[in-house]
Amino acid sequence: MVTKIQDVIIPEVFNPYVIQRTAELSALYQSGILSHIPEFDRLASAGAKTINMPYWNDLTGDDEVLSDSGALTPDKITAGQDVAVILRRGKAWAVNDLAANLAGDDPMRAIADLVAGYWARQMQKTVISLLDGVFASASMAGNLHDVSAGTGDAAKFTATTFIDAVQKLGDAKEKLTAIIMHSAVEAALAKQNLVQTVQPADGSPSVKTYMGKRVIVDDGCPYNSGTGVFTTYIFGEGAIAYGSGNPVGFTATETDRDSLAGEDYLINRKTFILHPRGVAFTSASVAGSSPSNAELATAANWNRVYENKNIRIVAFKHKI
Repeated sequence: MVTKIQDVIIPEVFNPYVIQRTAELSALYQSGILSHIPEFDRLASAGAKTINMPYWNDLTGDDEVLSDSGALTPDKITAGQDVAVILRRGKAWAVNDLAANLAGDDPMRAIADLVAGYWARQMQKTVISLLDGVFASASMAGNLHDVSAGTGDAAKFTATTFIDAVQKLGDAKEKLTAIIMHSAVEAALAKQNLVQTVQPADGSPSVKTYMGKRVIVDDGCPYNSGTGVFTTYIFGEGAIAYGSGNPVGFTATETDRDSLAGEDYLINRKTFILHPRGVAFTSASVAGSSPSNAELATAANWNRVYENKNIRIVAFKHKI
């Protein structure tokens, strides 16, 4: 007797475990770049293509000198609106005797770990795509530091040019805590002994850092082989809102079987938001019910609504 996928996958157990395990495997999540609170899960569960995320603008205006002959002039607080898009994605796998091959272990856990690892990689790929689109938008010029047209060290990723990139946020620069870079950039820095390996006190896996900021390596970061220009992203904690939704009528996990072909199917779907806080999604160029990664990378779909220094992301374009 052969154990099949549907014999070991219990959807109501499988899906929460995949969500939890995906977070555990995600370097973005572990670095603090993603902000995940119950409110974002609720928003991601909405029956809509986009969701409004209103916010209060900071207080402005100078203070006044108190006087016994006149009253203070009341000012007001104003509001703005950020807009996030709900991403709807899915993936199906067909397998033969997978569960039987893994029967020496816990099959459901093994399968769930493989699926969670897949979604962790996809999440990171999606973040890189939306960053491509965000920084292609003219409204984000204030958060872009481009030294690639310089000569010599002035065009390269050096301590000096990196500090200048961080300075794009001015007095808010201390909020920047992590960096996503291409592996070639990380290798160039490592050759100069500039990348440190830190072992967290809690015994969790070691992490790489540069100038005290956690390093995440992803070859999805933009690289122009013709010009030798790389784009490195510098983040602050909670720069990207993350929510995992469960809309009405949504089936996250299903199994099926083609008896004639002797194949089992595992179908996994996700409804979620990954939204750079302060940059509204305009939906200017979206063909389907939810944007693809290519559409997330389209400049016309993004428009900055926060002040530049309140957007905890800087794009750094450079050579090595």
